[in-house]
Amino acid sequence: MTGASLTLYNSFTRSLEPFAPIDLARGTRVYSCGPTVYSDPHLGNLRAYVFTDTLSRTLRWKGYPLTHVINITDVGHLTSDADAGEDKMEKAAKARGQSAWDISRHYADVFRRNLADLNIAMPDHMPLATDYVPAMIEFARGIEQHCYALDSGLYFDSTTVPDYGKLSGGQDDAGEGRIESVVGKRHPQDFAIWRNTPPGETRQMEWDSPWGRGAPGWHLECSVMSAQLLGLPFDIHTGGIDHREIHHVNEIAQNQAHCNCADSGARIWMHNNFLVDRGGKMSKSKGGIATLDALVAKGVHPLAYRLMCLSAHYRSELEFSGDNLLAALVRLRRLVLAAEKFRTAEGKGKTDASSYLERLDAAVSEDLNTPRALPVLEELLADKQLAREARLATLEQFDAVLGLNLAALTRADLRVRPADAQVTDAEIEARLAQRKEARAAKDFARSDAIRDELLGAGVEVMDGDPLGWDWKVEI
Repeated sequence: MTGASLTLYNSFTRSLEPFAPIDLARGTRVYSCGPTVYSDPHLGNLRAYVFTDTLSRTLRWKGYPLTHVINITDVGHLTSDADAGEDKMEKAAKARGQSAWDISRHYADVFRRNLADLNIAMPDHMPLATDYVPAMIEFARGIEQHCYALDSGLYFDSTTVPDYGKLSGGQDDAGEGRIESVVGKRHPQDFAIWRNTPPGETRQMEWDSPWGRGAPGWHLECSVMSAQLLGLPFDIHTGGIDHREIHHVNEIAQNQAHCNCADSGARIWMHNNFLVDRGGKMSKSKGGIATLDALVAKGVHPLAYRLMCLSAHYRSELEFSGDNLLAALVRLRRLVLAAEKFRTAEGKGKTDASSYLERLDAAVSEDLNTPRALPVLEELLADKQLAREARLATLEQFDAVLGLNLAALTRADLRVRPADAQVTDAEIEARLAQRKEARAAKDFARSDAIRDELLGAGVEVMDGDPLGWDWKVEI
């Protein structure tokens, strides 16, 4: 744990704070709110996991033993963050004519694949909420004195804990957006711990409880899984900034009731900002490229999106646009080309690369300031004086933190064929080679014919590209 002192922004105190583990013997414990697996994760969701991966990589790189949990919400999350609406899993199952269990398994697998594509390290634990329902019932029984029962379920009385809503900026803010009223609720900001299945209905996911047959509330799940796997209090809780207003506020209330104290459950609460398009917050409902798979289908390597995320501070809004994505793709290509040369060149014998690592450390220790770290990486790749062993070892250190895999990635790896391309990679390469021959022979009619043929097959040739790439991605 040497080098620069790590400081992180704590949303709970609205301040930068020096980091130190609560319990050195137990190591650093981090819980990240995971996806609700009712559909493909959209790019805005995935930004949260690039952020938390950067956090976990930084902690490990700086020498902190780490236990990281990302949960899978496969029950309990309603179509609204309020106490009204359908369970997202049940709604998706009805719409697709499948079981909720099949839906959750499929989209949990998609999420794991997306993490791998983005070179996001798998957490130590990825628990399913449905595996913890008995523990949730026991947790709810333990805080029952803070709750009241209605026909619709068990509700938490938010006035029974200190400073309810502090994380969001105040009690009024925490209640905002919960307009839908549940008959019998004492206060607008009170929330469901357990939701009973309405009379005459049957859910695919429901369990017996002391309050009736039904399902747990979304907020309860994270309190229980974090307590079970990490213990309370733990070091860091992460999530998207939208969780700061209701979900995490209610987690904190449950944790305070559980410990009968003012502790929030985590010492530091961290939130990444939104990915936005020109129409507002990024979401699947806006159409276009909303998922990582759709982006790859356009011919964009997933690490271009990771680099795009790293190019902005996690607490800043990040605009998603075709231009920004293409800029990230071009930057990634430049990095890969430079890294290939950097790995193979002999250099002139300088073995000390400590200044680069010190600057990397200073950047990420400043609340994960990756935009400040990336130019240091580019300077490193341009340094022709380093000896081969020093350059490879240093590049691997940057990869360990930034996760761009530049120590192994090649130009060929970045050739992502668009899904609508009607020819194979080998055929593309052969036709491009023939086109180069035609251009060299000044047979421009044949050259243009090959270009038009490739365009008809979904591949646009990039003449004059200074990087020498062959395809242009239309976004």
